[in-house]
Amino acid sequence: MKLVIQGKNIEITEAIRDHVHQKIEKAVNHFQAITTEVDVHLSVARNPRINPQQIAEVTIYANGAVVRAEEGSDNLYASIDLVADKIARQLRKYKEKRHDQTHASIKAIEPVEEVAPLVSASLVSDRQPELPGTAIRTKYFSMPPMTVEEAQEQLELVGHDFYMFRNAATGEINVIYERNHGGYGVIQPRNNNGHTNGKFAEIAHRKPVDAQKP
Repeated sequence: MKLVIQGKNIEITEAIRDHVHQKIEKAVNHFQAITTEVDVHLSVARNPRINPQQIAEVTIYANGAVVRAEEGSDNLYASIDLVADKIARQLRKYKEKRHDQTHASIKAIEPVEEVAPLVSASLVSDRQPELPGTAIRTKYFSMPPMTVEEAQEQLELVGHDFYMFRNAATGEINVIYERNHGGYGVIQPRNNNGHTNGKFAEIAHRKPVDAQKP
């Protein structure tokens, strides 16, 4: 298992490195068979008004999936302990879900035919738009084709509000997001003729998914 440690506004000392190895390796010990790489990003905020001050972020690549956890506190070692516990729970959840899927049939939902507005109101309601002056962080990641169901799983694992993916049914870039009032929505590109190239794909989860066609 490959473990990479990076720091921002902080020197990665041997004591910090040893603590990360001890806690993270213990957290993924029972999941090494599915874990290929672990990236640990530690950062300290320079602005004293930012709280929490010291952040520990862990990203795990497991059998093509991405499992992510982030925790913060006023003490870096405490943040590492918290994120190690959280990533262990995320990995357990991921493994249990994979196990359940092998013993359950996957159901399909009916395609969504209604054309939604350009931007769903649930996507922007109660959220204040805020544009950064400069780019803070750039991430590059592989984008293998996946179903909407698989994209929803990834969204739950990384803990973000949205997840961008390449739809296996259409080959197009889609975005799945968690709606404010429950359930999930999917944003799909629309051609000049007003139609999408493919239809809404299968999903088998407790929360419904609405297709948004910009």
